[in-house]
Amino acid sequence: MNYKGIGQILGKIMILEGIMLIIPCIVSFIYNESIINSVAFIVPMVLLWTLGIILQHFKPERKGLYQKEAFATVAFAWIIMTLFAAIPYIINREIPNYIDAVFEMMSGFTTTGASIVEDVTLLSHSSLFWRSFTHWIGGMGILVFILIFIPESKEGSSLYLLKAESPGPKVGKLSSKMKMTSTILYLIYLGLTILEIVFLLFSPDAIGPDGKVYEMNLFNSMLTAFGTAGTGGFGFVADSMEHFSNYSQYVISTFLILFGINFSLYFLILIGKIKAVLKNEELRVYFGVVFAAIALIMFDLILNKVNSFAELKNVNFEETFRISFFQVASIITTAGYTNANFDLWPEVSKMVLIILMLTGAMAGSTCGGIKMSRIVIFFKGIVMKIKRIINPRYVAKMQLEGEILEEDTVNDVFAFIAIYILVIVGVVFILCFDPACKNFSQPFLTNITASISCVSNIGPGLASVGPYASFAEYSYFSKIILTLTMLTGRLEIFPVLILFSKKTWQKM
Repeated sequence: MNYKGIGQILGKIMILEGIMLIIPCIVSFIYNESIINSVAFIVPMVLLWTLGIILQHFKPERKGLYQKEAFATVAFAWIIMTLFAAIPYIINREIPNYIDAVFEMMSGFTTTGASIVEDVTLLSHSSLFWRSFTHWIGGMGILVFILIFIPESKEGSSLYLLKAESPGPKVGKLSSKMKMTSTILYLIYLGLTILEIVFLLFSPDAIGPDGKVYEMNLFNSMLTAFGTAGTGGFGFVADSMEHFSNYSQYVISTFLILFGINFSLYFLILIGKIKAVLKNEELRVYFGVVFAAIALIMFDLILNKVNSFAELKNVNFEETFRISFFQVASIITTAGYTNANFDLWPEVSKMVLIILMLTGAMAGSTCGGIKMSRIVIFFKGIVMKIKRIINPRYVAKMQLEGEILEEDTVNDVFAFIAIYILVIVGVVFILCFDPACKNFSQPFLTNITASISCVSNIGPGLASVGPYASFAEYSYFSKIILTLTMLTGRLEIFPVLILFSKKTWQKM
């Protein structure tokens, strides 16, 4: 195990996280917050820089990382980032319990959006900024950014790191150089984020039912864009996005769909290969699922409101479309923003949302879930298996994006989905022992949607962890389990499992 090599990379990450903590510190000064809020970010900043610099002095005998070492590095990186990111909330006492603070920060970095904060309006501007900024950091992945500064190696360690952190069944380079690939990804990510902020700044003010003005000023626009880009969805006002203008909701929905697209397709658009993008099978399935889900939820919501055709004239079709579009976009991209309490929706609509929680958007995006490409391969594999049973002489040639898939790739997809389901079942089983379940309105529905929400990095579930509820009622033990579940889902299971394998730590 190349401990010194791993230590150097972790040190770089710690230094970078310390630099990032400067930004919420500046926000604290801008809004003239108490000195304790500034100190809350300065303390972990100094600790990170000190430890990061120390780790740089240990020179590894071998420069590259093997695959198991890269996977372990990624898992360690996310854990370390989260543990230090939680410190500000302990110092400023806005989340006084460290387990709660770690839960909140893991939810931020993994772009889950599940929260233990019951009233976000009590948080300071700097704390709100840091919460949402962790979405943006975790969306593309801090390791992808670090790859810009890591030298290429013959062992392929840079690509291993990218594979460990980037969501989807397969990851490759967009160019011949890994540094260029990382730079391209982040420039696209940054460009889309800035574009959304600009669009949101044109949002008209909206008046909530309590007479409060909901304004998309620069601060709110940035927080919203961070959550949209990272598909995280931390709210910064009560009731998430429900009371912001219709224009804001349409902008957010549209950009959520855009951030759910594989970023390599944007690269193809930039170099003029638009036909290749339009022929992309996963993209067509992704949009097909989005349109079908919107139509089905709209139909179900309208059907639930009317008893005859004559009553259709009383239906607000724009509102029905908007909330359907918004929630489908938010759930399939695993963002978790809400503009309606979907926990009160009819059962068919809630079932559609649960399915979307599991599927997620495209591989190579900032989204969680199983991913559309795996879903496509899964169903093609089932069809192929049926054909083999009917005709044992059938020679299978499964294709995706015009390429013949190797049998190992198909087997990996089936294994991943099986483990994914086992993780959900295991977490639900553990949560059922939580004494807090006695206070939940629907304990089983709460636990199963909480588990799906965390492993798919969504945020809200149903019942007692619904769109306008929080995870605060769970015991500390359950919160630790759900924290690990969020990490497992964001890193797509295997990098976390590798940490618990004896062979990972044996000498090669």
